[in-house]
Amino acid sequence: MQTKALNKQKEPLELFREKCRERGISITPQRVAIYSVLIGNQAHPSAETIYNRVKITFPDISIDTIYRTLSTFSNMGLVDEVEGYGEVKRYDPELKQHHHFRCKKCNKIVDFHEKSFDNLKIPKAIKEKFSVSNIKVVAEGLCDECL
Repeated sequence: MQTKALNKQKEPLELFREKCRERGISITPQRVAIYSVLIGNQAHPSAETIYNRVKITFPDISIDTIYRTLSTFSNMGLVDEVEGYGEVKRYDPELKQHHHFRCKKCNKIVDFHEKSFDNLKIPKAIKEKFSVSNIKVVAEGLCDECL
């Protein structure tokens, strides 16, 4: 059982190392720590949350370094930026097709999968003007804790 848990952690880190090598980006301990916080957190953490966790190990790291690193990770395709809908931007390491539920009271964001949403028809007016590369649905309401 422990081997399966280790493999789940190894896969994203191997992807991280591979993408860094492809782009000629140094694999620093700080970048590994930032990415490790991301893959270990399903709550779609903000840069502040990541900063507070990483500074425990790297007390001299700056919030600017966190923001720049997250931007780099996003450009590399390692994370998706989840707009905060008026709140702070959050980050999602789950790259497989999925959608989000957002609680309008506590701002919790939860991943969910629904194949019918993956296959939504793009309106002709949009297809004529834009190139759609991904579809993400955001369902909003109150989570089980806020109900």
